[in-house]
Amino acid sequence: MAIENAGPSTAMITNDAVVMGLLAVTLGLVFWTSSRPSGFWKRFYSYVPALLLCYLLPAVYNSIGLIDGNASGLYPMARDYLLPSALVLLCLAIDLGAILRLGPKAVVMFLTGTAGVMLGALVAFAAMGWIHPESVAGDTWRGMTTVAGSWIGGGANQAAMKEVFEVEATLFGQFIAVDVLVANVWMAIVLLLAARANAFDRWTGADTSAIEDMKQRIEAYQAQHSRNPSLTDLMVILAIGLGATGLSHLLAAPLVVWMEGLPASWNLEDYSLTSGFFWMVVIATTVGLALSFTRAREMEGAGASKVGSAMLYVLVATIGMHMDIGALLDRPWLFLLGLIWISVHAGLMLLVAKLIRAPLFFLAVGSQANIGGAASAPVVASAFHPALAPVGVLLAVLGYALGTYCAYITGQLLRMMAGA
Repeated sequence: MAIENAGPSTAMITNDAVVMGLLAVTLGLVFWTSSRPSGFWKRFYSYVPALLLCYLLPAVYNSIGLIDGNASGLYPMARDYLLPSALVLLCLAIDLGAILRLGPKAVVMFLTGTAGVMLGALVAFAAMGWIHPESVAGDTWRGMTTVAGSWIGGGANQAAMKEVFEVEATLFGQFIAVDVLVANVWMAIVLLLAARANAFDRWTGADTSAIEDMKQRIEAYQAQHSRNPSLTDLMVILAIGLGATGLSHLLAAPLVVWMEGLPASWNLEDYSLTSGFFWMVVIATTVGLALSFTRAREMEGAGASKVGSAMLYVLVATIGMHMDIGALLDRPWLFLLGLIWISVHAGLMLLVAKLIRAPLFFLAVGSQANIGGAASAPVVASAFHPALAPVGVLLAVLGYALGTYCAYITGQLLRMMAGA
């Protein structure tokens, strides 16, 4: 899912410091109300997950013109600084063996999500050709290839499709809007489903023992080493998170330069290996996993994962502030195409989850690793348990490798359907 800044803003609040304050107050109010032990809020949050509100309220602010997510620099800040820090801190207490014991169903659901994006593009194109032929006339298929690149891989894959299929700038901008809005609507649905995981898992007959075992191992470790954090503890936690983030940026830059200098025939861009963000995420996750084998893991007892989760919630809010609910009215037929597309993806994932008895966690993270990529897959994973965030990252990285190839195949099939 690509999110881009769009220049000058007409929003009521344009100062990012003020916007950051508004988001912080919003997150604080959501968590304070969700912690009420009884009364209205207790009943309210039994139906509406707190994480969903942390995501939707900034979307409302953006939609009514209070803020302008596209003109803000907060998302790039959260993505580049807070996300890698959160990944490191959430990985500190991880049990790598427990991740491996999750089994192949996570990968099966991820690949099903990829297939769902490809199939959904063809079904949506055919359906809109019947419902509203004008919406898929001309070069619309070209614009769809960029969404396929984004929804299977990420921004780098999306940009690659723009160049490969020579997508005109205005059309590209229209499909960025489709990409962002539809992907955000789907993420909201996934977060809502996360609160109903037990009911879903009963429906599929899923074996969640490996997931529960992993949760219990982390919780037991936290209970055993839990302590009231001192200022020293908190400063060490920040040092680990932000220090690893600095290291990931430091190493990513020369890695990208080196990769770009390798022979073009190797097609490294197809695997996002020339993307600084790709390497930043990979390095941060690797550092976090490596530290989980050292004494640094003891910082989990002082609340390392809680600090990481706080950073992740700020990222959630900055992602949400890019969603414009009113944009549905601008080009409704293109958005209907996007909704049909994501519905096919969702339907296929539900079918396969039922057939292989996969837990909702695998469906949600497998889907978001495709649709949202490394920025939001760990968010969805952490909605189930903070310890599960690295699973989302690992699958999202796999999506970067598949994105260009699968989107290219989808584009060629769309070209044939369009008769171009």
